[in-house]
Amino acid sequence: MLGDKDAIATIAVKDVNVAKKFYEDTLGLKPTPAQEPGVLSYQSGHSSVLVYKSQYAGTNQATAATWTVDNVSSEVQKLKAKGVVFEHYDFPGVKRDGDVHLTGRTKAAWFKDPDGNILSVVGQ
Repeated sequence: MLGDKDAIATIAVKDVNVAKKFYEDTLGLKPTPAQEPGVLSYQSGHSSVLVYKSQYAGTNQATAATWTVDNVSSEVQKLKAKGVVFEHYDFPGVKRDGDVHLTGRTKAAWFKDPDGNILSVVGQ
């Protein structure tokens, strides 16, 4: 079935041009040819991210996409330098060091795209 197939993060946005600037310039995703007009397609490591226009953009209250990184604190600093603002959540048993949430050995940080979609970086 699907266990050996690649998955694509699919993110709804209100304005594809604003999203293009954020996902390419701020996050550094590499554009790939899209199959349809008004749709943005990106390569991110071995994964794909599809960004498309929708009236429902930003309505998801959960994390839409997560990137695994080697150093969460370093990635947070790089993204902050590009203007990204990080979210702070109060989860049971989770401590926070600045913008980084700590659970055991795992570190995570959440931020939003211009439409309010929740994105995150996770790692050590």
